[in-house]
Amino acid sequence: MKRKKQLILTLIVLLVNYSLDRITKILATTYLTGKDQLSFFYNTVILKYTENTGAFLSLGSDWPDSVKYILFIILPILVCLYGLYYCAFKLTDKKMIIVFVSMIGGGLGNLIDRLLNDFAVVDFLNFGIGRLRTGILNVADISVTFGVIFLIIDQLVRSRSKAN
Repeated sequence: MKRKKQLILTLIVLLVNYSLDRITKILATTYLTGKDQLSFFYNTVILKYTENTGAFLSLGSDWPDSVKYILFIILPILVCLYGLYYCAFKLTDKKMIIVFVSMIGGGLGNLIDRLLNDFAVVDFLNFGIGRLRTGILNVADISVTFGVIFLIIDQLVRSRSKAN
């Protein structure tokens, strides 16, 4: 893939992922803050506004701000910037560019939340059946999660095809 197309693909995927995350967080803040949770499809999907000042499932929410600043803002920004550079100028596999940039777009969505909201990330989605439920998350988390799942499946398929 030519560099110009790589750069354009990188920017489009980043913009789409970040925009979807930002728009849904604005909607959640506007329509869910201070309200009772909303339930859909027999409690399979629950919408409930919350703010997470930690990482995955609130890990680190009680850490000192200096530690959170380094681990939740500075290091992730450096990783995201390098990832964008790599996808825009080095990576040639179109499918992998889409996957990595989707994950980076999700990461940046949460990073910008942290920067603008005193380390707090807006979460509002909960999925599950009965007592088997996810934590409360957002669209950025979904981008990252599906990207990781796709990478794992892709690696399993590649290793299986190499074995044959």
